[in-house]
Amino acid sequence: MKNKYHIKLYFASSFMLLFVMLSSCKEKEEKYHSIIDKIEVESKDYHGISTSSDIYLEDLKLIEITEGEHTFLIPERKSKIKSYSCIECHTEPLEKLQNNKKLKEAHWDIKLIHADKNTLNCATCHSGNDMNNLKSLTDRKISFNLSYKLCMQCHSKEFEDWKGGAHGKRLGGWAQPRASNSCVDCHNPHKPGFETRFPSWYNTKTEEERK
Repeated sequence: MKNKYHIKLYFASSFMLLFVMLSSCKEKEEKYHSIIDKIEVESKDYHGISTSSDIYLEDLKLIEITEGEHTFLIPERKSKIKSYSCIECHTEPLEKLQNNKKLKEAHWDIKLIHADKNTLNCATCHSGNDMNNLKSLTDRKISFNLSYKLCMQCHSKEFEDWKGGAHGKRLGGWAQPRASNSCVDCHNPHKPGFETRFPSWYNTKTEEERK
């Protein structure tokens, strides 16, 4: 009798344990099929806080670009150029415009501090035949909105870092959609180097003199 009682108790306990395990698995299986599903579902609304960057980008004029496996947004450029379209003034060759004293001075005073004069000048990036667009080193048309394509010809390492998100300033947040400043939003294309600012170096001599 005692053995029969223990056998019955063993089977009853095993059945209850199996029931609990199956119920637990079933509950989890119905809620999420995988950890990816869980992330996608629970990311939609995290205690009322949006995980999207859309709220930060509402007032910005952006365009979508795709470079390799990366698709993201950058600021539209043409609307920021005060004298666009360029051909409204550039109706004649540049030399003729510069010598015409009756014309209002626009940007004749720009000093190009970008590279050696034997390497780069105005005509490297601007075409006298089509001032409404930039031009590549192979004389291909490049829109002002996509001016990064001009920079990437020489700055290939920075371009790879930029399109991957490791170089430059991100607009909004790290959540999608991704929006990042383009090259000219941080660098002056005619003088791209940043000015040296304190504390760029530490003057140990001055520190010693203060003691």
